[in-house]
Amino acid sequence: MNMTIPHTLATRFLESGALKILIDGGVFMWPILILLILAIAVIIERYRSLRLLETDAGALREEVIALLSEDKVEESLELCDAARGPVPAVLSNGLRKYLVLRRLNYDPAQMEQQVIKSMENYGVNIVAALERHLPILATIASVAPMLGFLGTVQGMIVAFGDIEANIGTQNIVQAAASGIRVALLTTAFGLVVGIPAYMAFNYFTGIINDFVLQVESSAAELIEVVTLRLTLDKEKS
Repeated sequence: MNMTIPHTLATRFLESGALKILIDGGVFMWPILILLILAIAVIIERYRSLRLLETDAGALREEVIALLSEDKVEESLELCDAARGPVPAVLSNGLRKYLVLRRLNYDPAQMEQQVIKSMENYGVNIVAALERHLPILATIASVAPMLGFLGTVQGMIVAFGDIEANIGTQNIVQAAASGIRVALLTTAFGLVVGIPAYMAFNYFTGIINDFVLQVESSAAELIEVVTLRLTLDKEKS
């Protein structure tokens, strides 16, 4: 009797709730479930990472440009290093390059080009870091519904096979209804996973595009100030 009770509880557990739906849906439900877990992990990771990068880029940019206009390069660099986010990182890279070249008495005519090139190369790395794991979300958004449709096709094949085997012995509508219902479970589950993944991908892409625009505008303003600073230094010399 002690062995019967656990067996009965296990049977009830397998025949109830979401687990029963997964089992009824067939083999294609499990890959979709794995995609769901992966999508949730990516969404949580990207959301937390991008939230940590949010800063008042406009205020920081104004402070840096004001300090740089007063030829306080080291102070502006320290301000950028103390902040976090893509904009401070790019500005810090450009200012550090400018400061090093200036101390080495680098040719002012080429210094601007070197600073621009340094920030552009660093900007590519920043964009790649911001977009990390997003291809996984895009893949899940496409693959999950396709797996759902594939599971439905496989289930329909089985359902029509059962209809053909039971012709004359069972009502065709009853024979088809159960099989078709099970077959459509994979389509529903695939869409349930794919649609949120697609929405999350677009949401994160929008946030990253805003970061990229902030980086580009900040870099452009920094270059203008650096050019002006180099012009003034050249006139003094």
